[in-house]
Amino acid sequence: TTAGHVDRAAEDAAYAAYGDAEETRTAVERELAVTRESWTAARAEARTGPDGEAAATDPTAEELASEVQELAGLHAEAHALAGQAHAAREALARAEREHEERVAAQREAERRVAARTSRRETLDRRLAELDEEIARGRGAFATVAEHAARLERRVELLVDASGTVSAAELAARRLKEADDRLADAAYQEGFATPDEAAAALLVVRERRGLQQRLDAWQAEEAVVADRLAEPGTAAAAALPPADPAAAEAAHAAAERALREADSALAAARERVAGLVGLSRQAAAEVRRLGPLREEYERVARLAALTAGTSAENERRMRLESYVLAARLEQVAAAATARLLRMSSGRYTLVHSDARSGSKRAGLGLHVVDAWTGNERDTATLSGGETFFASLALALGLADVVTDEAGGVRLDTLFIDEGFGSLDEQTLDEVLDVLDSLRERDRSVGIVSHVGDLRRRIPAQLEVVKARHGSAVRLRTGGDALSG
Repeated sequence: TTAGHVDRAAEDAAYAAYGDAEETRTAVERELAVTRESWTAARAEARTGPDGEAAATDPTAEELASEVQELAGLHAEAHALAGQAHAAREALARAEREHEERVAAQREAERRVAARTSRRETLDRRLAELDEEIARGRGAFATVAEHAARLERRVELLVDASGTVSAAELAARRLKEADDRLADAAYQEGFATPDEAAAALLVVRERRGLQQRLDAWQAEEAVVADRLAEPGTAAAAALPPADPAAAEAAHAAAERALREADSALAAARERVAGLVGLSRQAAAEVRRLGPLREEYERVARLAALTAGTSAENERRMRLESYVLAARLEQVAAAATARLLRMSSGRYTLVHSDARSGSKRAGLGLHVVDAWTGNERDTATLSGGETFFASLALALGLADVVTDEAGGVRLDTLFIDEGFGSLDEQTLDEVLDVLDSLRERDRSVGIVSHVGDLRRRIPAQLEVVKARHGSAVRLRTGGDALSG
């Protein structure tokens, strides 16, 4: 059954459950009443004694609790049965309402089915009538168009036969009129019949000619009569007269359609010839492009491999990254020499070609922490550590460039900011490294706002802000250290 609906079986079950609940409730109520009477009598007997005297002792608390528990159980059971009876009444009422709704829906469905059946029967009768009309129109022919063409041919024959019949009838009337005039003339001349008059007047040759003409007329009349007696001619005569104008219009339309079809066929053939030529040309071009396609695929594969986008390049490393990786190893080695001094021997820079997520590999740098023995990404360094690691890397790059350039030196180096993130010990170590560069005839410029650097830098260019612009002030020696 559908959710929310009650079928006949559920309705019967609800009736049965309701009846059982009512019987059980009635029995329990009777038992409860008897129990209450017994309990009342027992309490009265307990108070007065069996002889009507007061009892020497009251019932114990355990006995009263047991009786109360037993009565409470009976009361709960009766209450549950009463609830079941109420639920059964609600189910019964719901089943009755659902039954009435389903009966009304069934009646409405029966009415709709009857209306649809009547409509379908009407349509079936109309369809049968149309089939009969088509069959009558088609007759013994395969199609209605073939039957119509046959009827048009018969109409043409009937038109010809009608003209012949009209001519024959006119000739017969004229012959009869001539016979009547001939009989009158013969009678007036004293002859009993026209033949007697003809015998008296006509010569044999003229009589023979007239007889031949008469025989011809009679033969033509017989032919026309036979044609009119044919079943097809009679049926065609009963049809409405043909419409020559409509037939001519249809014929003209058919001729136009034929000319258009011929023109379209010629255009299509010309187009097919052109497409065949293009197809052959395209096939030749495809064959010619075969080696070029193979060369393109080879070059594209090589380009993807060098660009790091090919699946064969597991590290997604570009060719230039692969070439620069060797130089980066040299830079990392040169930078490590100064980084060890700046970090008190803790950090070492190493080249890494490992991939990180979806990034390409090849030009990565890691630091080896001597305190923990772990290799980790440079992104894990603190701000100050990142600064002196970058400084060491820049100095290492300068050393590698000097070596690769055939002795060409980088004499001047500028460092912008970053010193404020260093503690005092690290700042001293970094400045010691920079001082060692100056000792080898290199100029190192520091751009910074850190005041503690003034005590360590002997020559300074101070930018002084003023109302009308900024000015540069040179400090050397004692001025720089005291300023």
